[in-house]
Amino acid sequence: MQLQTSRGPNEGRAFSLQAEWQAMTTDNPKTAGKMALAGIRVLDMSRVFAAPVGAQILGDLGADVIKIERPKVGDDGRGYGFSWVPGKDGIETRHSSFFTVSNRNKRSITLNHSKPEGQEILRELVKTSDVLIENYKVGDFKRFGLDYDSLKAINPRLIYCSVTGFGQTGPMAALPGYDGLFQATGGMMAVTGIPDGQPGAGPLKAGPSLVDFVTGHNTALAILGALMHRHQSGEGQYIDIALLDSSVAMVSHIMQDYLISGNAPPRLGNGGNGGGPADLIYGSDGIVYLTAGTDEHWRRLTVVMKQPELNDDPRFDSNLKRGKTNRAELMDIINSWSRGFTVDQIIAMLDEAGIPSARYNELKDVWDEPQVQHRKLKATTPHPHAASGTVDLIASPLSQMSASPATIRRPPPLLGEHNIEILQGELGYSDDRIAELEKLGII
Repeated sequence: MQLQTSRGPNEGRAFSLQAEWQAMTTDNPKTAGKMALAGIRVLDMSRVFAAPVGAQILGDLGADVIKIERPKVGDDGRGYGFSWVPGKDGIETRHSSFFTVSNRNKRSITLNHSKPEGQEILRELVKTSDVLIENYKVGDFKRFGLDYDSLKAINPRLIYCSVTGFGQTGPMAALPGYDGLFQATGGMMAVTGIPDGQPGAGPLKAGPSLVDFVTGHNTALAILGALMHRHQSGEGQYIDIALLDSSVAMVSHIMQDYLISGNAPPRLGNGGNGGGPADLIYGSDGIVYLTAGTDEHWRRLTVVMKQPELNDDPRFDSNLKRGKTNRAELMDIINSWSRGFTVDQIIAMLDEAGIPSARYNELKDVWDEPQVQHRKLKATTPHPHAASGTVDLIASPLSQMSASPATIRRPPPLLGEHNIEILQGELGYSDDRIAELEKLGII
């Protein structure tokens, strides 16, 4: 089944991009042209991280994503992070780590949507687009006539997705929001951190911007659902995505535990949330994560440790006791055993016994993992403006679909890199008109 697109008078036109994308798809040439969202056009008016991640997922699945950025300034995310992709021939790529990880498979045009000329260009693009994603303040686009009700009059099949911190309605709707705020507000920090009574106890923020990242995935998921709904009904729709909603949902089974019992589970540090023992254990030369999460795994671990009597010890004869009540005491016993062996020896013994475990890796070690290499999770991508000629990207987790895998066909774009390609090649603007728009600060 192929999703219908919103081409209007241009329906059925052949996209020159299709041949270009097929030529650029080198990872899996047999599936080039079989992209799930081929022919779907997305206008990405979002910035920073959450919503751009959602748009990127659609691009990975084959959509033509046009990233619309402010002239000269661009996406705020171009300035976030600690590292930038070095350019060549004096080019400043402005590809920060934040921008690079969330903007591949997109074309960039610059557009001042606060001016009538910019609004005219955007409305022309809307006519032949399927999806618009934005993450401006609530009500911001309405004053420019670019809200959903205004644009659906141009294209009734348009799917319009707004991503904000607190949603479109409610007492906090107008407030700005960033990832850390929602890790605090939604409960994630309440269940993350060192257990009470231990040195350094207290809540902790997760290192990556996980609320942003999950919200991006929820954005893509909602849009895919809306595309399927439109395929069945012919109707576009409005989507209201909030970081707050994602942050509460992310607490998942721990929040559900609270809803059932009325009791807040304690922070467990590195302890597992299911059976126990599950925690970091220390070898003579490194760290291993152990999950002996069932009664059988625990029995096998006592044999490996040559302490089978622990299996019947009343201190540890249930998952609750091993994982929570007497967890600290048990982990001391296990660490007394594990410190007599290297990491390789520990993992070999646990693997042979069928007990789940994993080597703790620093970031540099992740890419040396044989399974990471086998899965091709580092995607070295041609980048014509990078000093090295390539950029290493993180492969999409959707790249293993057998018929329509996610692919990386374009590196993140330079600011306004595709102005001429889109304005002249697709909207028919002349050289003089483009030059005038640039002089006026519209593009």
